[in-house]
Amino acid sequence: MKATFGGGCFWCTEIIFLNTPGIRKVLPGYMGGKRENPSYEQVCSGATGHVEVIDIDFDAEQISFEKLLGIFFKTHNPTTLNRQGEDVGTQYRSVVFYHNAEQKLATEKIIADLEALQAFEDPIVTAVEPAQVFWPAEDYHINYFNRNPDNPFCAAVIAPKLTKYLSTF
Repeated sequence: MKATFGGGCFWCTEIIFLNTPGIRKVLPGYMGGKRENPSYEQVCSGATGHVEVIDIDFDAEQISFEKLLGIFFKTHNPTTLNRQGEDVGTQYRSVVFYHNAEQKLATEKIIADLEALQAFEDPIVTAVEPAQVFWPAEDYHINYFNRNPDNPFCAAVIAPKLTKYLSTF
């Protein structure tokens, strides 16, 4: 099955799901914009309307879509519009691109449940939108953290996030 999430920089979200049992493949890319086959630079300009996303292929017998949503909502800030940490712009917005009616309903239910529990200090701004054409990111973005562990961004931002995830889940 497929799941597609936008939760900030795809380098940060990719590594979380690569370390999740039941995941077959995680591919960073772009969705939700108006330009065909956009480049990273075009998406980063904010002019295309695309979001940095991860496209997840998962085994529904090993992990449910709802569990993936739980991980998604616990590993990024769904209350900041067009921002994750120091990454600012519409390409970093929080969004679940659903692939069927069940995913849409599950996402809306989890958001409603989190809001009812007041799980976050601020309201959730995560968009719930139908999946569109997925444009894979350039090859150098694939498995970025594992291939670039000494990159300052990876060391300072992604490594602590991954460590926290692995100790929590």
